Amino acid sequence: MSELPHSHELLTRTESRLLIVDMQEKLVPVISGHEAVLANCIKLIEAAKILTVPTTATEQYPKGLGSSVAQIAERVSDRPEKIEFSCLNCLDWNSAGSDPAGRFKVVVAGIESHVCVLQTVLDLLSQGFRVFVAADAVGSRKQGDREIALQRMASSGAVITTTESVLFEWCERAGTPEFKEISRLVRD
Repeated sequence: MSELPHSHELLTRTESRLLIVDMQEKLVPVISGHEAVLANCIKLIEAAKILTVPTTATEQYPKGLGSSVAQIAERVSDRPEKIEFSCLNCLDWNSAGSDPAGRFKVVVAGIESHVCVLQTVLDLLSQGFRVFVAADAVGSRKQGDREIALQRMASSGAVITTTESVLFEWCERAGTPEFKEISRLVRD
């Protein structure tokens, strides 16, 4: 019996990138629920390493806001700096249709939901990327700003999902060594 193709709505490790937005020293502590946001960003990064999904972490004006927090910096070496709120122009990515690696799906996490994350998501969508926002891995100082940002991103075409959904979509199947590592991440 031949296998049927999966939905194009699902993430795959071969079509995906992970973008962690501005998880920096002076920003993270003031974010509502920052411990959970950081923990979920780390889970996404660790899963991306296990499943060879390229990962980038941006830094907004690090001279003033500090570098990425240590837990991010030690895990992600690709950390371009920016002064624009949107990450689009600091990323060395082609538009979705011209990416030679075929990575046109972007999982976005980080802060702040209503500023840099929102503007990045809208810009990525305008360049043809399929964008997935891990709702439990984004945050703002105020919960209301986060909620409105998630609604706006969804109404603009982004897929709002969770960290655990991303991990298991990338993993795709049980019974593999990678599945065991992903399951461990979910349990932690």
